[in-house]
This record gives sequence, C-alpha cells and structure tokens, in this order.
Amino acid sequence: MTSKVIQMLAFSALLAGASAASNAQQVYRIVGPDGKVIFSDRPPSETNAKVTAAAGSPRGGVSTASLPFELRQVVQRYPVTLYTGDNCSPCQSARSMLITRGVPFTEKSVTTPEDSQALQRLSGENSLPFATIGGQQLKGFSDAEWTQFLNAAGYPASSVLPSSYRQAAATPLVAVSAAPATIAPAAPERAAAPATQPAPAAAGPSGIRF
Repeated sequence: MTSKVIQMLAFSALLAGASAASNAQQVYRIVGPDGKVIFSDRPPSETNAKVTAAAGSPRGGVSTASLPFELRQVVQRYPVTLYTGDNCSPCQSARSMLITRGVPFTEKSVTTPEDSQALQRLSGENSLPFATIGGQQLKGFSDAEWTQFLNAAGYPASSVLPSSYRQAAATPLVAVSAAPATIAPAAPERAAAPATQPAPAAAGPSGIRF
C-alpha cells in the first residue's frame, strides 16, 4: 500500500471521527449524594452532586486568534490533544515533535488515579503518550505514524506559528473542584432567662432593710 493511499485512509478516519471529537474529550467526574463516583461525557444533572470535575475540551484549549488563517481552520476542525505523564520519555518525544512542527495542541497530564480512570474511559487503556487529532486516536508515540496523520489532517509540514505564540502549559486531565461547604442550620434562639429577683433582705429591728 502506497504512502498516498495510507494518508487518504487516515484522512477518511479523521473525517469519520470528527463529529464525535468534542464530546469524546469532555470528561466529568461526578460524586453523587451517595458518594458514588462516575465519569461521564455529560455535565451533572443533579444539583446536589458533591464534586464535579471537568477535563477541558480541546476546542476551548487552544487560542486560535493569532494563528494564520489556514492553520486556524485546521486547528478548529482537527484539534490536537496530547495526554502525558511524569517521567515519560516517549511523552517528551511526542511533545517535542508537535512543538518543533508548530502544531498547536492542548496537553493533559495524567498523574492521579482519577486521571487514569478518565484516560481509560477515553482511550480504552492507560498507556501513555496518547493523542487525538480530531476523532482519530494515536496510542503510543511513533514519529512516522504521527507525521502521517498530521499530514492527512492538513497541518503544515513546518511551523508557521507567529513568533509571539506560546504553547499553553499542561493541565490535569481531571480537575477536581472542592464541594461547597455545608452551612449548618442556625441553632434556635433560647428564650431569655427571667431576671433573678434579689432575695428580700432581712429586716432590722426598726423595719429598715439592709
């Protein structure tokens, strides 16, 4: 199979998965009133859920305002999200490849058990690095494979980013927000105790009270 055919197949896969990209990347961690933890791609509907955590959608993670028009169109259509971990050499290689090529991307770090659960939901496994280009998933880093898919999506072969562009720092895949503190009901006011009447003083012999 020629390289051109492979690229066309890859591009078809991107088109097929693009419509699901925005929902596939938004992850909510919800702790219900009973303490049960669930992960969902939909925001919580219960107002009494204790904890809600969201993994930012890549469509909102890359600022496209300063990008050249053609690159902006590609980023909006096929956003790139990179999932990385600590002390992960392949993750560093993947990050360097994207930065060198000038591909704007959203980076999500996977460091906690909650992050791992969310990654398992997204990719079906816990291996890193993991990346998505639109709806296309890339598991593990291969320079040749990633280059093929980036080419198929329409990303420039070399950087066209403006000199002022800065890659955003990684953020946790699952960002847990603390539950609001429960305000205890105010204690009922006690009725004021009646004033203690002083005991009558003993009367002296002449009837004068001391």
